[in-house]
Amino acid sequence: MISVQTIINAPIEKVWELWTLPEHIKNWNNASPDWHTPYVDNDLKVGSKFKFTMALKDGSEGFDFEGIYTNIENFSLIEYKLFDNRTANVRFETEGTEVKLTETFEPTTKNSADMEKQFCTAIIQNFKEYVENFKK
Repeated sequence: MISVQTIINAPIEKVWELWTLPEHIKNWNNASPDWHTPYVDNDLKVGSKFKFTMALKDGSEGFDFEGIYTNIENFSLIEYKLFDNRTANVRFETEGTEVKLTETFEPTTKNSADMEKQFCTAIIQNFKEYVENFKK
């Protein structure tokens, strides 16, 4: 299992909303400026599916990140199973005025674990910056 985490200076309600709503996922779900997420379907209920299409902006590469939610505890935990049968979870822990976000997942067999950790770390960092700079 691979784990990455960050501390976000924002209330849990804001972190949860920006992590789960499709209109926000499209804005932060990328590892670098040359990637984007042009399509998001996210039905945050146990047994429901999600699908995020991630692609290079030049169209030369892309993939679908998709699975089924297996457990959801509002403002605390999201567990899911990807369509390739790997499992993962995201934990949200309130620490005073901040939220510790930890994502844990099984790596694929086609990429190195180090590369996958770096990719996920970049996405989590992008999310942190998005949340901390987001104004309604």
